[in-house]
Amino acid sequence: MTNSDYQKVFEAQKRCAQKLRSEPYKARIGRLKAIERWIFSNRSKIQEAVFADFQKSAAEADLSEIYPVVSEIRKMKRSLRHWVRPQKVSNNLPYWGTKSEIQYEPKGVTLIIAPWNYPFLLAVGPLLSAISAGNTVFLKPSEFTSHTSQLIEDMIKELFAEDMIYVVQGDFKVSGQLLELPFDHIFFTGSPRVGKIVMQAAAQNLTSVTLELGGKSPAIVDESADIDDAAQKIAWGKWLNAGQTCVAPDYILVHESKRDELVGKLIEYVGDLYGDIAKYTGIINQQHLERLTAAIEASVVAGSTVVHGGMVVAEGKLSPTILIDVPDSSSLLQDEIFGPVLPIRTFVDTQDAVDYVNDKPKPLALYYFSRKEKSINNVKKAVSAGTMCINDCVVQFVHPELPIGGVNNSGIGKGHGYFGFLAFSNEKAVVKQRVGMTMSKTLYPPLNPFKKLTLELLLKYF
Repeated sequence: MTNSDYQKVFEAQKRCAQKLRSEPYKARIGRLKAIERWIFSNRSKIQEAVFADFQKSAAEADLSEIYPVVSEIRKMKRSLRHWVRPQKVSNNLPYWGTKSEIQYEPKGVTLIIAPWNYPFLLAVGPLLSAISAGNTVFLKPSEFTSHTSQLIEDMIKELFAEDMIYVVQGDFKVSGQLLELPFDHIFFTGSPRVGKIVMQAAAQNLTSVTLELGGKSPAIVDESADIDDAAQKIAWGKWLNAGQTCVAPDYILVHESKRDELVGKLIEYVGDLYGDIAKYTGIINQQHLERLTAAIEASVVAGSTVVHGGMVVAEGKLSPTILIDVPDSSSLLQDEIFGPVLPIRTFVDTQDAVDYVNDKPKPLALYYFSRKEKSINNVKKAVSAGTMCINDCVVQFVHPELPIGGVNNSGIGKGHGYFGFLAFSNEKAVVKQRVGMTMSKTLYPPLNPFKKLTLELLLKYF
């Protein structure tokens, strides 16, 4: 495809987007239902596609790819009637006689650039938000997960015309071509490095963006935590999808008195949860596998100790790995790991852990394991993060009522559920004024003594 080809589809979507502005919201629900029916009719194909891309088991595909999507659809079907309804707002005295509301209108032609780590969920999830808000969509799935990307293209071609939803496949060069078009909104999920490129391109057309990025999400385990419970939850959240999860715990900060107990329990639960290597998700490609093994080796040379794993146990699979005594200079504590490698660092006082996190870019997720309410409240206030989960991991990401997104380096804007609907909507302020005498006319020039007195009263009381 050439730039002119994309431009033709873009122009067709602009015309379609204009028509969608006046359609009833039930038409959007119809599109959501069509995707839902397709998913259940093709569930095995989705499972097969994600397995072909990186050996994700059928059960894990159901849990992490399919369920969150159908859950999102169900939430939207129940709630869309309320979301699209104009929101009435109150008026103070200067607006006496007016009627004011917020109208939620589609932004128009939108672009979604999806990542590879959850290739079905993170492509179709934002698509549902765009559909619920009444937009047309260019959808660019990841080239690294070719089987799932082709499945998504087949689904969209079966259900929708190109002027409504159009799937574009290709590498970063294709993304660069798409980013030249003047979209009305761009939704990107990926790394902070690429997020900066997307934001820079969007700025050329003053296009609004939602950037779901990543970064180093810490898990803090204090001396009051239930170590057995914390270890089980961290083990599940960290090694789900072989650690290739944007909200996975990236490293642990544990009270020094609890480190050895935590390490022992983590090793125990790794065996319980992920001991069957045949059902353990693989690393996306050889390049990422080599990056991870090189980081482990470099960290060991720098003084770290591998207490579990660290081996390539099957083709494309890296065993769940735990390291202790990791120096700050190690890339494992500097760069987002995005793999099944978990460095552990100790602290003496919770404030030390808070300071350590705050010295780094703001994370997408913060996990805190504690039974001390005062400490929990202090950490909630002290650390800025896109999301926070107390005494659990990852579950906040699929909560249907919560906004998901980062802060600064970990993202801009929010998605999921109602907040995804808002991301793809323009919140238009509408004021309907009465005809004839109005409060605002009392302040039209020239300002006589009465009007000046009125202005003084407004300044003082309203």
